[in-house]
Amino acid sequence: MIFSESQLQKLRQKAGQMGIELDDNMLHQYDTFTAMLLERNKVMNLTAITDPDEVIDKHLADSISAGPLILGGGRKRRMIDVGTGAGFPGIPLKIAFDRELELTLMDSLNKRIGFLQEVKDRLGLSQTKAVHARAEDLARDKAYREKFDICTSRAVANLSTLCEYCLPFVKTGGIFCAYKAPGADKEVEEAKKAIRLLGGKLEKVENLTLPGTQIGRTLVIIKKIGASPRIYPRKAGTPSKDPIH
Repeated sequence: MIFSESQLQKLRQKAGQMGIELDDNMLHQYDTFTAMLLERNKVMNLTAITDPDEVIDKHLADSISAGPLILGGGRKRRMIDVGTGAGFPGIPLKIAFDRELELTLMDSLNKRIGFLQEVKDRLGLSQTKAVHARAEDLARDKAYREKFDICTSRAVANLSTLCEYCLPFVKTGGIFCAYKAPGADKEVEEAKKAIRLLGGKLEKVENLTLPGTQIGRTLVIIKKIGASPRIYPRKAGTPSKDPIH
């Protein structure tokens, strides 16, 4: 075990304060996932956060913080996590909302995808797949384009760029949830053209503080109200070099 019993109960308490109920099996899955993450991190760069208490706050609690906004109600939803890296926020959300989520984890680095396959198998996560691809390419694939109820991304990119990567995956009526640093107002303002152009509508900007910490998080919720034009996303590298403004 990576976490002590008291750390696991602290995670349960933090989740409870966000309106999420974690059972003993979920806590065990979080512990196993973290053990695998920290072990693999010794040989490949997955995370700079290695202190167990910090993993709880900055990875696990942070990842599930969007759950009450984008999930709940028991309805099954298809979700894609774009630029998932070591599996955040996708895997923590899948553990907490297992029955509600059919999850696709997407990353451009094949080594990370190999790690996520191992995590999926070890944790016994059903209806979960890990895909090695770039968003610019996968979003043009008919099997993935506008097929998801939810897209999440905690990737480090400006919101305009993320919209171009992510909104083409979302079906009309679905949502894109971007995990941003606190004080993202300027970024949201600068992304308004991209949101509109890609068929989205800004639904909500939720500023929160993670329970028991002074760590802030801004969640930007964008609703898909129309189809994304076929020309988006543009070819690999263009969205980040030349964001829509």
